[in-house]
Order: sequence, then structure tokens, then C-alpha cells
Amino acid sequence: MSKFAKLFLFLIFLISGCTDQKPSETIRFGLTTDPVTLDPRFATDAVSDRINRLIYSRLVDFDENFQVVPVLARWEKLNPKQYRFTLGDRSRTFHDGKKLTSKDVRVSYESILDSKTASPHRSSLNMIERIETPDSETIDFYLNRPDPQFPGRLTLGVMPAHLLEKDHLFNQFPVGSGPMKIRAWPQSGELSLQRLSDQQIIKFITVKDPTVRVLKLVRGELDLFQGDIPQEMINWLEKQAEIKIIRGRGSIFSYLGFNMQDPVVGQVRVRQAIAYALDRAAIIKYVFKKTARKANAILTPEHWAGAPDLQGYDHDREQAIRRLTELGYDNMHPLKIVYKTSNNPFRIRLATVIQHQLKQVGIELVIQSYDWGTFYGDIKAGNFQMYSLSWVGLKLPDIFRYVFHSNSVPPEGANRGRYSDHEIDRLIEKAEAEPNNDKQARYYRDIQQRLLDQLPYVPLWYEDNVLVMRKNLRGYKLAIDGNYDGLLKVTKNVKTD
Repeated sequence: MSKFAKLFLFLIFLISGCTDQKPSETIRFGLTTDPVTLDPRFATDAVSDRINRLIYSRLVDFDENFQVVPVLARWEKLNPKQYRFTLGDRSRTFHDGKKLTSKDVRVSYESILDSKTASPHRSSLNMIERIETPDSETIDFYLNRPDPQFPGRLTLGVMPAHLLEKDHLFNQFPVGSGPMKIRAWPQSGELSLQRLSDQQIIKFITVKDPTVRVLKLVRGELDLFQGDIPQEMINWLEKQAEIKIIRGRGSIFSYLGFNMQDPVVGQVRVRQAIAYALDRAAIIKYVFKKTARKANAILTPEHWAGAPDLQGYDHDREQAIRRLTELGYDNMHPLKIVYKTSNNPFRIRLATVIQHQLKQVGIELVIQSYDWGTFYGDIKAGNFQMYSLSWVGLKLPDIFRYVFHSNSVPPEGANRGRYSDHEIDRLIEKAEAEPNNDKQARYYRDIQQRLLDQLPYVPLWYEDNVLVMRKNLRGYKLAIDGNYDGLLKVTKNVKTD
């Protein structure tokens, strides 16, 4: 039995004599980290995005097949560079009682496009030339270039114009027209939303340590949580009478990122050596217990713009050593790399496994772990040599511009590694301008092949989604992108004495 498993069982023993708390009517959802911001103009982390989906309504969304569907508005393409959106009746009232109109849509997107706002989403919407509102129900988007995927880019939450014009602090006091509104946020780690359909209170409680999170669930102090569950705990939870586990294939893409301006990891042969040194199959089998699958690109192979035929870097120690030798590294002169990660126990565990695998080919990995805020701040600032993170909720191939175009260095986008390649820029721009979907998909496949050759990211895997909840809950549906929309339907049966 591993030390980790022994520690877990010891903690179970310590609380075995405790009396469970009576469940309240509030549904308590466990988070691994706090949301960074409740202002959709600035949200780039997964938790913020997933919670903002509940607070703010969007013009469009995606179905399970990655097809664009209307939410606030239906649309029509008037010409290759003009799209008209017409608001419907759904979600038209902001939480402060004001009616959502075309002006709110226009001002929301103009704020994102304003360079003074410094929204990280600006670069993914830079095809918008201007926005006009002929009446209170109609929004016309004029583009500076044709973009057949344009409707799918309008997934950011719509905000009240009258509050945007007053520089309202949406980060702390969000006001949207979504299915939930903020109820209370008294302190970090405790955020309460209220479901408008039935006034149900959903409380998000941050518990960073997965062991403590599991124990709180067993004791009834949490009702459910999603993801970041070590397999030892899943095995134990499956035997608990009051707990149920739901699994589903996910699209969460995990990767190793690099500072491309660094003299060491900025060399492609170093990144190739790392890719060959990793035994992803072993990690998936023994660490994830087969709840993940290998990835060779950001988009899943099933995506319409995916590249299912990509040949990735299978584990090959000889290939890794050969590239290091070519660069002058050997046992007497080992390659040393600083690897940053969060202080989440599971992520640290993964980091130590990667550290061990790289050591087998002569790479000495120095792990530096930080609390989420510090870690994420360093990554956005480019203060790293190598790091690991995940992308969630990817629907459109505009992720390639957002992450890899040379014009998308923060705060204009998420090119955190300062990657710059003229051919990638050209292919991204060609793909965006291509009106034919089949040809556009071919450009995106070419992009993914070149990225795999150059490795600004080393692709790792797509993680499955795992939901753990108490059996007195009903109605939560697990989404492929790991969003929290299941909270819109989940109900809780409260036992009475």
C-alpha cells in the first residue's frame, strides 16, 4: 500500500467516530480553487469560466456535437462580412431588473475590443470592425474579413451597459441575465449563487486538498464535486453506501508549456527529448487508472477541425537521449530545467512522475509548486521555464490564434510562451479567411501538424470527467467539457428526523 493510501485511510480512521452533520437545503459544491474573476471580460481560468456561464447569458453556445446553437439570439449571414443577430425572449432580464437589449450586447463587446480594457479575449474578436444596433432587438456585426465561424466566437457573457458605463466592479459584484445570480461572497472560498428557477441556493466551497474534500463529502459537509480525485480515493468512494460516481469522456487538454525565449527549452530538440522521454501510456494506466486518453493536439480527434491522423511522440528513451547528446548533454553535464506547477497534491504527484521519467534520459527537473494564484500569475506573466496546465471548454479552432499567434502575447491573448512562427501566423490567418469549411479544416490540420513538429506545447492527454456526489442528489448531467451546467437541474432530497 502506498504512503498516500495509508495517509488517506488514517484520516478516515480519525473521523470514523464523528457524527455526520444534518444536510441543509443548500447544495454545496466543492471547488479545487477559487474563481479568479467573475467578470467574463477577463476570465481565462476554468473555474471562473464555468461559474460565469451560470451568471451571464451568451448570444450563442455549443451543443454536444460542437455545433453552434442560439441562446440569446438567432442570426443570419447577410454577406461574408456582416452578421445580424436578433434577440429572442430567453434570458432578457438582468438580475438588477433591467431589460437586456441590443445596446447591452454592443457595449459588452465594445468593452472587450477596447484596448484600454486589456481583455485577454480581444485578439480572438479582432475581426470585428464595428457593431451597430438598428433597434433594441437587433445587433449587426461588421467584420474586417470574412469569418465563416464568426457566430461561434460570441460566447462571452453579456453585461448590462448601464453598469459597464459606470465602471461597475463585476469581478466582485457580478450582474448578468443567466439562470443564477450571486447571493453572497463573504470571503474567499465561499461563494453562494441562487438558482432563479426555484430559488435553490448553490454554495461553492473551496477545499484545495483532495483528501479533505473527499472527507467533507463523506461527512455530508459537501454534496458533490467534480474532477481532481486521486484514483485511490475513487476506489474507496465506490465502496461507500451514500456516495455515487459518474464518469464521462472529456475534452480537457493537458500539456507541458515552455518559455520559447529561454535559451534551453527554447530549443526544439530539448522539447522533442522531453516528449520522447515521457511515458504517457504508463501515466494514464497507473496514475489516471485509464481515466484519460493520449492527446496529440489541443482539439480532440472528433472535432470537425481536429487531426485524428497525427502521429505523436511515443515513449522512446533512445530518441530522447540522442537529441540531448546532439546538444552536448550527458551524465557529466545533465540538462537542468525548472518545472512550475500548482500546489494541488494530484498535480504535484504528476510532476514527480514526470520528474522521474525525465531523469531516466538525463534531464534533472526541479519542481517548484505554488498556490494557484501565484502559479497562474507567473504563467500569465511569462515567468517560467516549463509548466503544466490544461485547457477546458474548447469549441472553436480560434484557440490557435489565441494561444499560438505571435500577436496574442498577454494581455492580447494566451501566447504565454512567447511563441513566434511566421508559418503558423500565415496558416492561422489563411484558415480564418477561408469560407469553405472543408478547406478551412485542412488548414487547421496543417497547423496542428506544424505545432506537433515544433512543440511549443508537448501534448499530454485528454482527461475524463469524474463527478462524485451523495446519493440524495438527482439530476446532475455531466458535460464533455466539464462545465457546471448540471447545477441548473440538480436537486437534493433532504431527510428529516
